[in-house]
Amino acid sequence: MFLKKDGFPEEDELVMCTITKVQPHSVFCNLDEYDKGAMIHISEVSPGRIRNIRDFVKEGKKVVCKVLKITEEKGHIDLSLRRVNEREKRNKIDEIKKQQLSEKIIEFVANSKKEGVEKLFWQISKKALQEHSSVYDFFQESVTDSRLLDSLELKKDIRDALEEVVKQRIKQAEVAIEGKLKLTSYAINGIDVVKSSLSRALQKGGENIQLKYLGAGTYHVQIKAKDYKEAEGILKESIDAAIGFVSKNEGEGTFTRTEP
Repeated sequence: MFLKKDGFPEEDELVMCTITKVQPHSVFCNLDEYDKGAMIHISEVSPGRIRNIRDFVKEGKKVVCKVLKITEEKGHIDLSLRRVNEREKRNKIDEIKKQQLSEKIIEFVANSKKEGVEKLFWQISKKALQEHSSVYDFFQESVTDSRLLDSLELKKDIRDALEEVVKQRIKQAEVAIEGKLKLTSYAINGIDVVKSSLSRALQKGGENIQLKYLGAGTYHVQIKAKDYKEAEGILKESIDAAIGFVSKNEGEGTFTRTEP
């Protein structure tokens, strides 16, 4: 990573770490996003009794940890591996991957234009991070508003090359909403009625909707769109079409929202 954060992380912050040393009762690591080291006590490696700490960690392994305690005057950072749940881990890994993609885009443009990679990275990040939380977020917004790239004050050929590569490598931002759709028909041809109901939902949702059968007449519904207003509209049309059809054919339907 080119971009290192200044100072210390915050308590409860999730950090990506590289294990550097494993001892019988503690693990030492470097914080990939900070120029600092940290320690994980054996009690914070995994729940329950640990017979061999190396069954869980080894030198060179990347892990997502939570910051437990910081003692700045001593330069000590205590971490926990066991207190990070799977969702937090996935989100952090996704964040790091996005940062790495941003760096690869800048590296590609710099090499193609015979510019210094780190120089171009800092030139871009200095402007991009003024109003965006990450370079990736800046790039993603520029996919739909290329005028953002003008604020970087790059030479025209570099700016145009950056726009081209960003549009090739980064998708437009999207949101997702989900729920469970339960359909029941008491008609003789009930199976066909339910299938037709689902077909109507798919027709309304188009490429924005995904359906997955969960069992017992229940389906997982996911809508993806560029913003929540559009997603909610597509969801309503799709669900209304499905439940409306099954209700007219000796059946009933319910929909319950769930968290993505």
